[in-house]
Amino acid sequence: MPHPSQRHPTSARIRRPLAMMGVVGSLLATSTSAALADDRPLRSIDPGHGTDKVVVAHRGASGYLPEHTLAAKAMAYAQGADFLEQDVVMSKDDQLVVLHDRFLDRVTNVAEVFPERARDDGRRYYAIDFTLDELRKLSFSEGFTVKDGEQVADYPERFPLGKSHFGLHTLSEEIEMIQGLNHSTGRDVGLYVEIKAPWFHQSEGKQVARAVLETLKHYGYVAQDDNAVVQIFDPNGLKRIHDTLQPELEMDLRLVQLMGETSWDMTFQPDAAGKLEPYDYDWMYQEGGMQRIATYADGIGPWKPMVIEDSSTRDDIKVTPLVEEAHAQGLIVMPYTFRLDEGRIPDWASDYDDMLRTFFVDARVDGVFTDYPDRAVQWLKQHGDAL
Repeated sequence: MPHPSQRHPTSARIRRPLAMMGVVGSLLATSTSAALADDRPLRSIDPGHGTDKVVVAHRGASGYLPEHTLAAKAMAYAQGADFLEQDVVMSKDDQLVVLHDRFLDRVTNVAEVFPERARDDGRRYYAIDFTLDELRKLSFSEGFTVKDGEQVADYPERFPLGKSHFGLHTLSEEIEMIQGLNHSTGRDVGLYVEIKAPWFHQSEGKQVARAVLETLKHYGYVAQDDNAVVQIFDPNGLKRIHDTLQPELEMDLRLVQLMGETSWDMTFQPDAAGKLEPYDYDWMYQEGGMQRIATYADGIGPWKPMVIEDSSTRDDIKVTPLVEEAHAQGLIVMPYTFRLDEGRIPDWASDYDDMLRTFFVDARVDGVFTDYPDRAVQWLKQHGDAL
């Protein structure tokens, strides 16, 4: 998750990272946060669960329908999510496609339709090597892994492989659906856009970040009070949006720095010789890390164990200093990803609801990314008075 322009200095920008686009009101209730708030008015929009916390539908209602399909997004909207997440990559003909991975073979039948189009790096099929028309020929499914020549669902409890038909769509098509639903329902559900691997697109001659921002601007998302957030794992890409792209485009959207681990090899940057090497995330977890992030972002998106240690037990919940340090810098904290599937609830939690309670009450996060937005919305409706 990444952020704002230079129409005002950083000190002014971080005074008000507390309200995620009007839908949720003030996200932080700490005295430090209150001191950082500026006098710009907030839109008073009921989030639907009666709290200032935020529920982001992670790739839509992906616990029930294949991720990032319009069906999954419509279901998440109906379930009461505050924001719907869009992961965005670019096609060969410069179209913005909603897809979690840079490659296609985890969630489509690309190996059957275009068997000769894989790259040499491990036989992956990359979206950037296909035109939008070609991508529309693919069938989209629940995520799978090929074992012994057979597709095995990554989440066996979820929507079955090979059932019904789902396709890929563009960022514009999803925005128009969300805006259409906002019009027909009277709600104001927001966008939570993740620009996937700007470093990769740049190495392929594509300017995905600029294209995403231009699309958001086209649909009326330009200011901090507009109901859109941009997030990225790539700190260099996020800084470029903050320092260069948003000022050039006269935009000031809220930005969130997604946090990863260096060992994930998810972000790369060129070394002195121009060769790509893994980005080192370690500085984010050291003293002063949140202060550095606050110079170019309005929030962070940490992995759940970065907030509550996996070594916790039900009798000993170990909350890391991350949320407190982030809040002290006026940053919102939106951890990922909350799932119900077998093996996805940490041992220290008795169930999904207990996991939510621990993060919202003990760790005091501002919102969650979840594959099951209905369950998070229902929990907030039932327990919001305690927050």
